Amino acid sequence: MDVQEVLQWTDRLVFDKTGKHLSSLQQAVLTGVWDHQKYNEIADEYHCTEANVKRVAGNLWKLISEELDEKVDKKNFRATMERYYISNFSSLFNFGQSNFVSEGSINICSDPYNHPPNTQNRSQPAATTEYQRHHDLSEAPEIHPLYSRTHELDTLKQWILAEHHRIIAITGLSGIGKTSLARQLVEDIKENFDRIIWRSHRKYPNLNALKSDLIQFIDTTTPSHNSILDYLRSHRCLIILDDFQETLTPGEFVGTYRPEYDRYGQFIYEIGRSPHQSCFLVLSWEQPTEIATMETENRHGKTLYLQGFSASATEILATHNLQDTEHWIELIQLYGGNPLWLNIIAATIFDLFNGSVSQFLSYPSFFLGDIEPILNQHYLRLSSPEKLVMLGLANQNGITEIADKLAENLSESDYLKAVQSLKRRSLIETKIENYVSVLTLTPPIKEYFKTVGVSTASFTLN
Repeated sequence: MDVQEVLQWTDRLVFDKTGKHLSSLQQAVLTGVWDHQKYNEIADEYHCTEANVKRVAGNLWKLISEELDEKVDKKNFRATMERYYISNFSSLFNFGQSNFVSEGSINICSDPYNHPPNTQNRSQPAATTEYQRHHDLSEAPEIHPLYSRTHELDTLKQWILAEHHRIIAITGLSGIGKTSLARQLVEDIKENFDRIIWRSHRKYPNLNALKSDLIQFIDTTTPSHNSILDYLRSHRCLIILDDFQETLTPGEFVGTYRPEYDRYGQFIYEIGRSPHQSCFLVLSWEQPTEIATMETENRHGKTLYLQGFSASATEILATHNLQDTEHWIELIQLYGGNPLWLNIIAATIFDLFNGSVSQFLSYPSFFLGDIEPILNQHYLRLSSPEKLVMLGLANQNGITEIADKLAENLSESDYLKAVQSLKRRSLIETKIENYVSVLTLTPPIKEYFKTVGVSTASFTLN
């Protein structure tokens, strides 16, 4: 049993008793108590007084206690509902499978909090609403071969369909396969949503434009003045927002929004922390700091950091008719398993070395070729402290401990901020070696920063 099922059951109870559905504050109280939050924590998140939360909670406990014929309060609410579910509704509480019943091209969707009746005489459920699914994938890319991403797909399906996370970020360097993974995911789970829309942040000049477009899409009639959260509660939506990094300010640490998106962080928190039945999927070069924070709080946000392929990338090289298969793994490791980089280098090997991987690997210097302008796009987004740290790391030989402080003219605080920001940009990785945290770069990134090192070294810090 999960909190969405509890919300659905309680909504029907409240509707039967009062003729009204759960308010957003009532939903927040039930969700917060289910997650073992204190009343003052719920009040802080909802931006209301603790007294108001206690009043709303008290009314809910009274209704539920009368319905179950036993005393229910904040302390025993979750345990009581789980016990009641097991004893009464284990065969009926199948909301994840039964919310939408296909009937040709029409889907019959119950009201957003429909639940099965209990053993007492209850009023009949409200009349169902019929409407067609509304999926807009006009801005989504075509489906391309995904190679070996089965584990990542299964993880995303678990987070969305089983655990009901409300906002998920897929992050990684450009070309790593975020878009291809998301596109296949949508294809696999689209029948679970009545609204699906794929958009790029490049399309919207500001946050209000994004919200307005989403509301107009979700409500196929005449949109009211409800908030976007109201629509996310009344419809099961999957919203894919690509190019999230376009909302962030270049030249600053990750997490600094452009002026026209200055309230975007609050928007992400609202999506992740407010109860609803929808999911936002954010694709980005850089991890949103708000989602990182929600993960540490064990809330309804997750990040999938997408890494390069390993041996499975041989499928990419095979499409280019390269020779010397015994050297393919070495080539894959050298270019970090990044699908885009491997396609670029494979084309270069075929063009300049007649497809011979061994000849290319014997070339005396590391070759970036057309990868360089791609990395330059990431470089232009960095702050001055980050560039100095990358320069120091690129010129290190051997193991580099995180405590080595690679830029002497940075304060210790700015140095760690830079390292954290670079990690969220997927430009560096941290791992443990001999019980010590060390920093690593993939060879292409290391070579790129050696190349731009002269100009980087001349930066001054404000």
